[in-house]
Amino acid sequence: MKNLFVCGTGTGVGKTIVAGILTEALKADYWKPVQCGDLTNTDTQTVKTLISNSKTTFHKERFSFKTPASPHLAAEIEGVEISLNDFKLPHTYNSIIAEGAGGVMVPLNTKGDMMVDLIKHLKAEVVLVSQNYLGSINHTLLTISALKNADIKMTGIVFNGEENYETEKFILNYTGLHKIGNVRTEKHFNKELILKYAASFNINLITKI
Repeated sequence: MKNLFVCGTGTGVGKTIVAGILTEALKADYWKPVQCGDLTNTDTQTVKTLISNSKTTFHKERFSFKTPASPHLAAEIEGVEISLNDFKLPHTYNSIIAEGAGGVMVPLNTKGDMMVDLIKHLKAEVVLVSQNYLGSINHTLLTISALKNADIKMTGIVFNGEENYETEKFILNYTGLHKIGNVRTEKHFNKELILKYAASFNINLITKI
């Protein structure tokens, strides 16, 4: 079994869609440790609508906050204290795709624990989502640096948005990481489209490591 943590270079870079694609491709379980904001349309609910296989189990979030803010602030506003010891991977005989909240340096609590600390605590490998936009090289390299400094293993990168060959080439050459796949800008994602992307991802890269 392989447990992967999908994190991004920031908020809104496509983590949920990539997590859905990986969940479908690996027929893995899905888990969102912390959900902040819009509890009527959570990331777990979104991924549920995109999965075709019958093997995937969707595990309940450890924390759910209605406040659309970083976990540390949402928890404080709602009178909850988050600790790393509150988290453990759900019990399953399947692999797990866990999805983070925001970027790797998003604060988890007021004690100074960050999302990167949660990843290390869970002993998961990272799939990084990098959206192609002006400035993405800087944000991607800074994110990778933070993960390396924490001695977290990275499986590879998924690039989201319209393909930018030169940007992707520089990031891959500079970091030595492998590309798992590309996700284009789409008007709407559905089960058929997720299956298409799942077939296009370099899943052998994940399963052989």
